[in-house]
Amino acid sequence: MNKSKGTIESEISKALTHWEKDYLGRGSLIVKSDILRDMIIVTLRGILTPAEYSLCKEKEGLLSIKRIRTSLVESGIEHLKEIILNITGEEVVSFHTDLSTRTGERIIVFRMSSDLSRKFS
Repeated sequence: MNKSKGTIESEISKALTHWEKDYLGRGSLIVKSDILRDMIIVTLRGILTPAEYSLCKEKEGLLSIKRIRTSLVESGIEHLKEIILNITGEEVVSFHTDLSTRTGERIIVFRMSSDLSRKFS
């Protein structure tokens, strides 16, 4: 791999932003990707709409938003895995995500088939 760690992280952030806009209809305000050992950790900020924040004031609305948003992201997991494979050349072994309805932030963790950080040592 001839690209730097920072270049790969930047490409992942840009690709996930485009995926969000194309697949979900709107993107986050800030996206930051970090490669750590065999993981790619992506933080997406500003993903909830004002209406979703309003719904999150009550427990039922909060749970509904988390469930729907998680289902939407997970329905596109195969495309996300393909994006990561194309950028890194490594397969995604597992995928984990959670959403904070308080901060409007989503964390995505891609667990990779090998230690990506060793490629940049």
